[in-house]
Amino acid sequence: MTLAKKDQIKALLKSIETGDPEPSAVVDEARYIQHNPQTQEGSEGLAALFKRLSKTSPRVNIVRAFEDGEFVFAHTEYDFASRKIGFEVFRFEAGRAVEHWDNIQERLGPNAAGHSMVDGPTEATDLDLTEVNRQLVRSFVETVLVKKQVNRLTDFLEAEEFIDHTPQGGEGAAHLRSALEAEIDGSKALDYQRIHRVLAEGSFVLSVCEGQKAGLHSAFYDLFRVAGGKLAEHWDTTEKIAPVSEWKNQNGKF
Repeated sequence: MTLAKKDQIKALLKSIETGDPEPSAVVDEARYIQHNPQTQEGSEGLAALFKRLSKTSPRVNIVRAFEDGEFVFAHTEYDFASRKIGFEVFRFEAGRAVEHWDNIQERLGPNAAGHSMVDGPTEATDLDLTEVNRQLVRSFVETVLVKKQVNRLTDFLEAEEFIDHTPQGGEGAAHLRSALEAEIDGSKALDYQRIHRVLAEGSFVLSVCEGQKAGLHSAFYDLFRVAGGKLAEHWDTTEKIAPVSEWKNQNGKF
């Protein structure tokens, strides 16, 4: 029986820890496009790379994994030399993974409300509402984050029930609104400029955006859980994008 795409990717990511070469067969390395600017293409096969990495005793926890057509997106926790939280995105073609993006940052927190960067529900529900939920998140990101219309915040989420897992987060929408207003009214330390992709499976939706954080070119990955037609929960990672002169491949972050 053929595994679902998301289960194949979960096995692939776990093989970083185990060194098992079999899961790497899901990747078509002849056509594989790597969008992590710090990763060299073609220098070492994935099976050999993961076997080498496994000898350093890494820990890999796939917290959540979802499937959107030919895309798989996963929320992950890594412990190599330090603990990190990441989002991994893979694109499939003809049954094999041919393209990869990621966004990884140091694990911080828990935040002021006691939430970690990964706790909370892990299984998608409301699969029949995937496209409705995708549009809700796209509209929220475009309206509130890109266009900075913070006054529209409660159009998209319930003020008292919203759960935020970002390390700088607090309880409810009031904390989020204060944080967003401070960013906009100040030096625009967090400046969303462009949406690149919105992926969804049921109640979980991931937006991939580009912008500036504290004046540095950055990638923003935001995962939302939707319930009752509103944004109910949020997780994220933010990663500085290295200058082009430091890239080890020329495929671009996005």
